[in-house]
Amino acid sequence: MEELWRLSAADLAGLIKSKKVSAREAATAALARLDAVNPKLNAVVDHRPAEVLAQADAIDAAIARGEEIGALGGVPVTIKVNVDQEGFATTNGLTLQRDVIAKANNPVVENLRKAGAVLLGRTNCPAFSYRWFTTNLIHGDTRNPRDGGITPGGSSGGAGSAVAAGIGHIAHGTDIAGSIRYPAYACGVHGLRPTMGRIPAFNAALPERPIGPQISAVSGPLARTVNDLRIALAAMSARDVRDPWWMPVPLEGPSVPKRVAMCLDPDGLNPVAEVKAAVADAGKRLERAGWTVEEITTTPPLREAADFQTKLWLGDGYEAQLEAAEREGDPGALACLRGSHAKVHPFDLSKALTRRATLTREWLAFFEQYAVLLMPVSGELPFPDQLDCKDDASFARVWHAQLPQIAIPFMGLPGLVVSTGLVGRIPVGVQLVSGRYREDLCLAAGEAVEAGGTPSAVVDPAG
Repeated sequence: MEELWRLSAADLAGLIKSKKVSAREAATAALARLDAVNPKLNAVVDHRPAEVLAQADAIDAAIARGEEIGALGGVPVTIKVNVDQEGFATTNGLTLQRDVIAKANNPVVENLRKAGAVLLGRTNCPAFSYRWFTTNLIHGDTRNPRDGGITPGGSSGGAGSAVAAGIGHIAHGTDIAGSIRYPAYACGVHGLRPTMGRIPAFNAALPERPIGPQISAVSGPLARTVNDLRIALAAMSARDVRDPWWMPVPLEGPSVPKRVAMCLDPDGLNPVAEVKAAVADAGKRLERAGWTVEEITTTPPLREAADFQTKLWLGDGYEAQLEAAEREGDPGALACLRGSHAKVHPFDLSKALTRRATLTREWLAFFEQYAVLLMPVSGELPFPDQLDCKDDASFARVWHAQLPQIAIPFMGLPGLVVSTGLVGRIPVGVQLVSGRYREDLCLAAGEAVEAGGTPSAVVDPAG
């Protein structure tokens, strides 16, 4: 049998449910893989093997009693350190929060447990989860298993690195401006940022910033197969009364024509040739799978949406964020905030929310014509690690390239990144976007793109 840690979550769950493999065997294999590769990656920054095995034993006992164990019964899953997991520090990459111990699980963590997942470990993120690079003063640097010279992405960089290297079968991440999608892109896996309101969220361990009309950060999964994302989405999105923004919307929406809008250069992004080629290739894969693909020269506004999303993300409470970053002393966080000052001032909340409604209407009208939009994830291949801290020009280069990631959350739309292959050993992929609560359309198109190429597979850490 193939090594257990290499299997998809769906395949492993099936083996466990049919008693061909025990949950303890799966957990033992996952812990062994973690021990083998995590010292080179620093993707998982906190884990407790005895607790992992105890969770697995509970699954095996439930199976022995004939009880339902859930869609992820016995599947090892990692959790990002910026959400509450009972008994663990919710550090968010900060020394300031090393002693902030959660007394209860965040709803997304609770939902994963209810689905039978075995929580394997806590994955790294940059300080304050600000950047598309993953380093901090409390946990250190996370490396990309495909190439140590490029970023693993951020802010869910530990999640992307872990799942790409076979540490867990699904990784939890959060995304406000690409923090799930970019690590998936950089590490050569798949990642879904669901519609805001799809997956419940609440952190009791920390004073919360608003997560409603202002800040549209959401939890979502990263995985090596699109089908595993679908299973994880269903598990993560169960109701939790603690999140007032959660919506009881079915995971499958009405049937629509399989029509794709493909945009190689959205809103002046000017992507590099390799990125355009990946999008064009994904379009051909979709056509071969029976989708109608229409190339368009422009989309509804992205740059304006990205500008307002940045204001809501960093401009709301900017001075307090800067003061906290100065106390933390993290160079990357300070570079992010200081470099963004001109982007977020002056801050006008009423204007931002008014434009949000207008732009959302434009985008929803667009998705009355098309099921899915296919476009770049970034204007560039994954960046050299820590590029944003090199100089002002590099900082501006990074922010310009990330336009397609920053903009989409402003309208609360779902975005799926599908890895499509490698340029040398550097990953590349595409982004699929659809209307609100139509993750099913993104996933259906994503599976067609995935099926037309080489599957994403576990990689051993590169030198």
